[in-house]
Amino acid sequence: MSFNRETDHGTPPAIATGKSVTLTIDGQSVTLPEGTSIMRAASLTGGSIPKLCATDSVESFGSCRLCLVEVEGRNGYPASCTTPVADGMVVRTQTERLKQLRRGVMELYISDHPLDCLTCGANGDCELQDQAGAVGLRDVRYGYDGATNMGQAKDQSNPYFDFDPSKCIVCSRCVRACEEVQGTFALTIENMGFDSKVSASQGEDFLGSECVSCGACVQACPTASLIEKAVVEIGTPDRAVVTTCAYCGVGCTFRAEMRGEELVRMVPWKDGKANRGHSCVKGRFAWGYAQHQDRILNPMIRASVSEPWREVSWDEAIAYTASEFRRIQAKYGTRSIGGITSSRCTNEETFLVQKLIRQGFGNNNVDTCARVCHSPTGYGLSQTFGTSAGTQDFDSVMAADVILVIGANPTDGHPVFASRMKKRLRQGAKLIVIDPRRTDMVQSPHIAAEHHLPLRPGTNVAMLTAIAHVVVTEKLYDEAFIRERCDWDEFADWAEFVSEPARSPEAIEPLTGVKADEVRAAARLYATGGNGAIYYGLGVTEHSQGSSTVMAIANLAMATGNVGREGVGVNPLRGQNNVQGACDMGSFPHEFSGYRHVSDTATRSMFERAWGVALDAEPGLRIPNMLDAATDGTFKGLFVQGEDILQSDPNTHHVAAGLAAMECVVVQDLFLNETANYAHIFLPGSTFLEKDGTFTNAERRIQRVRKVMAPLNGYADWEIVQLVANALDLGWTYGHPSEIMDEIAALTPTFAGVHYDRLEAEGSLQWPANDAAPDGTPTMHIDGFVRGKGKFVVTDYVPTDEKTGPRFPLLLTTGRILSHYNVGAQTRRTANTAWHPEDRLEMHPSDADNRGLKDGDWVTLRSRAGETTLRALVTERVAPGVVYTTFHHPETQANVITTDYSDWATNCPEYKVTAVQVMASNGPSDWQQDYARQARNSRRIAPLEAAE
Repeated sequence: MSFNRETDHGTPPAIATGKSVTLTIDGQSVTLPEGTSIMRAASLTGGSIPKLCATDSVESFGSCRLCLVEVEGRNGYPASCTTPVADGMVVRTQTERLKQLRRGVMELYISDHPLDCLTCGANGDCELQDQAGAVGLRDVRYGYDGATNMGQAKDQSNPYFDFDPSKCIVCSRCVRACEEVQGTFALTIENMGFDSKVSASQGEDFLGSECVSCGACVQACPTASLIEKAVVEIGTPDRAVVTTCAYCGVGCTFRAEMRGEELVRMVPWKDGKANRGHSCVKGRFAWGYAQHQDRILNPMIRASVSEPWREVSWDEAIAYTASEFRRIQAKYGTRSIGGITSSRCTNEETFLVQKLIRQGFGNNNVDTCARVCHSPTGYGLSQTFGTSAGTQDFDSVMAADVILVIGANPTDGHPVFASRMKKRLRQGAKLIVIDPRRTDMVQSPHIAAEHHLPLRPGTNVAMLTAIAHVVVTEKLYDEAFIRERCDWDEFADWAEFVSEPARSPEAIEPLTGVKADEVRAAARLYATGGNGAIYYGLGVTEHSQGSSTVMAIANLAMATGNVGREGVGVNPLRGQNNVQGACDMGSFPHEFSGYRHVSDTATRSMFERAWGVALDAEPGLRIPNMLDAATDGTFKGLFVQGEDILQSDPNTHHVAAGLAAMECVVVQDLFLNETANYAHIFLPGSTFLEKDGTFTNAERRIQRVRKVMAPLNGYADWEIVQLVANALDLGWTYGHPSEIMDEIAALTPTFAGVHYDRLEAEGSLQWPANDAAPDGTPTMHIDGFVRGKGKFVVTDYVPTDEKTGPRFPLLLTTGRILSHYNVGAQTRRTANTAWHPEDRLEMHPSDADNRGLKDGDWVTLRSRAGETTLRALVTERVAPGVVYTTFHHPETQANVITTDYSDWATNCPEYKVTAVQVMASNGPSDWQQDYARQARNSRRIAPLEAAE
């Protein structure tokens, strides 16, 4: 066996029935849950039955015939993987006859398999090799003179793994993993008998097929037929560290498998409670950015953005940072500087940045991209439920009967959770999708939404109110739940409001563009179909009525009694890996950690005692306010950790103007990103592979991030922040992130029971984890809402100020794609560009025809805020009148188009509704070419001789 391989029990656990059976295996009496396979029973009791087609990540199959056993009183030799245990059963797993049978089976496999073990990339990590040894096979009686399947051409099209059909034993594990775990159904077994072979889609290569490169097939393969290119190039790993993925808000746990100091592969950890042993293309394969040549490893400074960068020592960079911030505050005042925390960094690092600003800068000018994407979640759910987070864990979806997905694209944005959702749909749950686009959740292999409501962008509140109208007027609400758990008078006011004829599905049909009968049918299904779970994303929050929409969702869940148990709830799908954590840690200008307002005297006094300074009671500036103040001349310095606001924030021209007006912009990041074009100091950051800490995922799950390798830049990000703090004479003495978490726990009630020793022992905790919830809280609001009574809030539809018209007749909405992450700074520096080398503008065929455009044509996309140029993708995924693009490539600068309209309660930008016009173009605009030249000039680094 290879190094410290995770135990594979051969078949999944039995479905819990509460019953147990007692049997005898090889003379040992054991008691196990009813339905357990003999193979798993033997493994759980310390035994091992040879197997090839069996693995505990997929259902038993019984094709390889290697796992045969003897059962007393039964004829023949049943397959242990497909035979459940029974009370009183007597099983023998090792007899002379079984040995003969197994060796005979193995001989047949080996007779059609290359014997190049010494040069094979899987040597020492191959189950076929292991099982040949386990059954005692020493020679093969059958020669290689007859027909074989060897010598077939390899498929090396996928950038991350190879497929060698010559080494395939047709065990179907890859096919079953693609179906059962991923849910893509991209693989199949073609032909029959000796001619059977694995095929991707319709005989295509892997890259061109429907395969999404999640890695489930590679992980399931027992031979080197499917193998990571990195394993072939580097060799099999010799050690592993368990850590947490730094991409989306699912928070997948991985074994980072190493050979020396070199990362070989990321393997999803079966004990990971968020991902349950699954992964996506980003977490599984797209980690090469950590050692990309573009990565900056030395600090740099420059007096002006027109000058080239000059590499300096850490001491000089940190001292210069502190002196510049002191100079600016002395000249312009205490509130003239601020900072931005990162939703990609750890909880501990985020906590330190907001502490640096409050304790060291003396103000509350701190903001984060978490506000830019999900602050309406915090506001809306705190108003209605009393907490600023989702209600369920991810496992809860397996108990849902009706799933309502609104403003989210899980297969692209949260693919591992989407796979679990699709599994539940294949089991019979019903799906409602509310989205302007026809995403893969609307229809893909073996799933289809009962109702797709393709509403016009910007009309979420009107749509949800119409659904509520049906629930109330048809008396589909749960009166008992409402009377017990909510304020009845507030419900009555809300019910009267939504019942008005002006809010019926028929009345809002011209507004949303969705047929009234479809809305009514969807409302009835959600209200009466059993456990109803709502999942939403940025298509809800990134609107001028984002907070209203979140409260409308909460209203609907409360009205139907779908809160406080498994299979229901209101579940925001967070975008980046630590969006939830960044919010939790006090990254907003008006809140300390734990969502407590800075004006609250008791809370502020607690932080003042801990930090030894007086703290400002006035909320600080949000990012757009900082930029406004910068252009007004009153805000002059900014510390930015791990965010690229020039590419990710709306109205790029306004962001650029604000940054250009500042005298000191400090960027702490891995690469010279777009924001760094306006920076004066660059502090090279560290990747998640190079640090310890914690992330908090979308289900409030706090998980350990563990250092896999030493930081290439010399410091973890938390250490860099501490260097800056101490240069400002703050006297921080943290020796490890665990000490920072101890401070977080002491100052944040919901984290009071969170400590590294518990995380090591238990794997993860879901907050609140404190004396009131010592084991954490997988499901919120079980016995009552945190705020006491659930609050119904009237959410009147107010149209956005962004209007279509003759000049701008189309509506632009934006989003992400599976292969890329956020602004693409990481994934663009991996082979993921093979799937998405550029941002494209999706247009309906009728809109393209009206403009004389064809698929692939260059088009100008113009709004009231600006214009850009990109290529068209003609598709029926979008409705007529709607266009869509991603924002992963800086060359596109999609946010040049978006306006600075924002949510009424939180200033969350309205990315999802922009009035635009599309017209033919000859290629990138003059503005884009000028921007590219300026960016290249801004990234110049002086030769070392000049730096010296």
